[in-house]
Formats: sequence, C-alpha cells, structure tokens
Amino acid sequence: MKFPIYFSKKIAFSKDNKNNLSKVIVFIGRLSVALGIIVSLITVSTGLGSKKAIESRLANFSGHITIKSTRSNSSYNTSVLNKEGLKINEIKSLEEVAGVQSYATVSGILRTEDNFDGVILKGVSKDFDAERFQDFMISGEIPKFTEIGYNNQVILSQKIANDLHLKTKDSIVAIFSKEDQKPIYRKFVVSGIYKTDIKMIDDLFIIGDINHVRKIQDISKDDVGGIDVFLKKSETIDSAFPKIERLIGFKNFAEKATDKYPQIVDWIGLFDTNIALIITILLVVVVINIIMVLLILIIERTNSIGVLKTLGANNQQIRAIFINYTLLIMVPGLIIGNVIGVGLLLIQKFFGIIKLNPENYYVSTVPVDLNPIYILAISLGILLVSAVALILPSYLISKISPVKVIKYD
Repeated sequence: MKFPIYFSKKIAFSKDNKNNLSKVIVFIGRLSVALGIIVSLITVSTGLGSKKAIESRLANFSGHITIKSTRSNSSYNTSVLNKEGLKINEIKSLEEVAGVQSYATVSGILRTEDNFDGVILKGVSKDFDAERFQDFMISGEIPKFTEIGYNNQVILSQKIANDLHLKTKDSIVAIFSKEDQKPIYRKFVVSGIYKTDIKMIDDLFIIGDINHVRKIQDISKDDVGGIDVFLKKSETIDSAFPKIERLIGFKNFAEKATDKYPQIVDWIGLFDTNIALIITILLVVVVINIIMVLLILIIERTNSIGVLKTLGANNQQIRAIFINYTLLIMVPGLIIGNVIGVGLLLIQKFFGIIKLNPENYYVSTVPVDLNPIYILAISLGILLVSAVALILPSYLISKISPVKVIKYD
C-alpha cells in the first residue's frame, strides 16, 4: 500500500501540472471544497450560536427550571408556592445546580401623563442573582433587594422605557387592581434599564422588590410565588429536571425555561432542520465537484494508467493512487476554507458586525459558537464522505486497456 501513496504524492505535487488542464481542475476542486467548508462553518456556528444564545437568555432571566404552585393558572398573578414537601436546601446541593432565587409576580399598569403600558412586576428577594442579570443591563444599576421594608427602585426593559419616554432616575406610577377592591397605586423610581432581546420578556416585565408584590397580593412576608433554579451548565437541564421534580412536593410543579414560550421552542427547532438541510446540500455539491475532478484527472492521465498497468500495477493500486491524489488536492482547500471561515466568524464574534431584528430573531446580533469539535468534524466529514464517494467512479480505471492506450499513443 506504500506504492499508491508514494505515487499519488508525486503526481499531486508535480511541477508538470503547471501548464496543462490539471491546473484548472485542481483549482476548481480546491475552490469547491473551500467554499463548502466556509459555508458549513458559518451555518453550523451561527445556527448553534443563535440556538444557545436564545436558550441562555431565557434561562438567565427566569432560571433554567422554574418551580411554581399547581394552583398557578394562565394569570400573571402568581399563587403562593406550597412548602409541603419542598426541599430547597436539597435542590441547592444538587451537583448541577448553581443557585436559586425566589420571586412573585403581579400584573399592573405603568402610567405617565402621556401614555401607559401593561406590565408584570416580577418581585425578587435578597437571593436575587444580580451578577447574572448584569449581562442584560444597558444603563443604570441594579438595586439591592434586602427584603427590609419596601425598595421603590425598579428595573424597566428598554422597550417599556422607550414607550413611556423614561430614563434612569425618573419616577413612574404603577396601578395594580384586585377583584372587588379599589386600585392600588405605587410610585417607583427607575434604577436601571435592561434588554434581553426576547420580545415576550421585554414587552412585559419590570423587576422590583418582592415585598411590594406580597403587599399587593396580601400574602405573608415569608411566602413566594415561585423559585428560579439556575444550573451550572445548560446541557444538564434534562438530567437535572427529574431530580428537581422529586424535591418540590406534590402541590408544586417544575417547568423548563424553554417550555414557558412554546413559540420560541418551535422556532429554535428550525435551526436543527436548517443546519442539516444546508450541510446535506453542500456535501452533495462538494462531492459532485470532487467526482468531476477525479474523472477528468483519470481521462487526462489515461496514458499514465496504461503505463502503470503495463509495469504490473493492478486496478486496485491505480484506483488508490487516484483517490489519494484527489484527496490530497482537497487538503489546501480545507485549510483555506477553515482559515477564511474561522476568520469571518471571529470577526463577527468580537465585533458583532452583522445585526438582526430582535423582534424576529430574538437576538440583536448574529451569535457565534466556535466549537473546535464542530470545526474538526466538518473537515473530516467532508474528507470521509468524499473518499467513500470516489470509490465507485474510480472503477472507470478498470475499463482502460493498456494495449489500446499504448497503441493510440
């Protein structure tokens, strides 16, 4: 087997290819491989990057897993979480869990002299993960929620702030209504403005003190409406979920972050389909071009094949020579494609040049997930598929008769 490898290297790097048809064929082969690698890398990295970015934003805002009372309905006013069978300390001690935070929500209206907006006040307590939420902040600061008295500072989304023409340090009146009771008024101060790019969140939620929600809902100072559970790694959500379910009691239920917004889940699912479809099409195009390159190289070097057969080389050895030759032609294309593809992705990752409409895509810039495993898998995958695809057309070599070739030569 050393002879086919040695001979294929000799003809692949021979200077005799400079002024004949081989030069053009080699260029076409390498160009198709390079383009295939570039488009594949961009498709996989941005597709998976978008998927992870959206899931991460959902999880960082409301926890990877949320625990709520079974009495909770479609209303945004949370029911009190039942403490019977709820083992918070055991949930915190799970290997997958990074932390938990309690909350309660109530719906209301923010009103200015000129406009109003329906909102949900998400009241958070002293265990609020301010460091995690900091990634969403675009101006102002996160208040300290100590659960001592009533903190009148709130964080608005950029969407709500723009609708009501508010900025940090502005005052705003909130109105909360309860069945068969007079409206409840609260005056808040805008401490900060956040942006998640998730329309269903940015359109509704403001962050404030849980004690305000407790007062409005007439619930005890120790009661909460739910618990957000944050995991160390998003990938462990499926394994952590059943463990957490066993520790929440029978009168509460657990919900994954993505399950709260099924329309987003359906949209994220399209990424996998699109990535698979695009990669398949690219593989087909690359393989067709490489097969074309092999066939032309075989036709061009018919005389060489005849001489090799005359000297005693069998069909299997000659097929191996041309398959190796074609794969060696692909290697520079793989290198160039990876360099250009990774370079473009790095530029997007660090500078965010390409922007998106968050109302349609849930992210404002194209996210990039540069995983070395994907980069290596794409290159090796194209090489492997091409090598297998070249086996059948290489059998054309067995049809070449050395007697006829030498006779016509």
